[in-house]
Amino acid sequence: MRVEKTKMNGLLILHPQVFGDERGWFMESFNQQCFEDALKALNLPIPTFVQDNHSCSQKGVLRGLHFQREPYAQGKLVRVVQGRAWDVAVDIRPESETYGEWVGVELSAENKTMFWIPEGFAHGFLALEDNTQFLYKTTNYYNKESEGAIIWSDTTLKIDWPLNKVDKVILSDKDTNSMKFEEMK
Repeated sequence: MRVEKTKMNGLLILHPQVFGDERGWFMESFNQQCFEDALKALNLPIPTFVQDNHSCSQKGVLRGLHFQREPYAQGKLVRVVQGRAWDVAVDIRPESETYGEWVGVELSAENKTMFWIPEGFAHGFLALEDNTQFLYKTTNYYNKESEGAIIWSDTTLKIDWPLNKVDKVILSDKDTNSMKFEEMK
């Protein structure tokens, strides 16, 4: 596994080793020891995963920017197993040097890239193809009373969503009515 650091401490892009031949391909989608070794090498905390989630979205569906407040904050290891998505993490750690900054990465079944989003980040994605299936491991259980969401189009964050790759953005009521980033303070 090749680990790519981002401009934000702890936020990592992971590229698994894929073995292919005329029959197809094989990869380890998750290996606890390799993941721990990669985090230890960067002096990052080792999470414990407690839940796996799987979603399917049509082209143009935008989910996010979601987060869980303490004591139910979640780290997420995310990947796309079918289709393609633009995945975004926003630093919402008030004490962080990169507070309010974001990183985006394309995840797809083809590139097999994974995104490690530790606690303290809001997360969202835009499905770029129909039937985009998203898998993610979480470090804490979902708790409805602790959930929060920042509006995806927040003018302070200025996220560069690839809207030219979809016909229209499809949102849930919750995501349509999310708070502005400045309301986080």
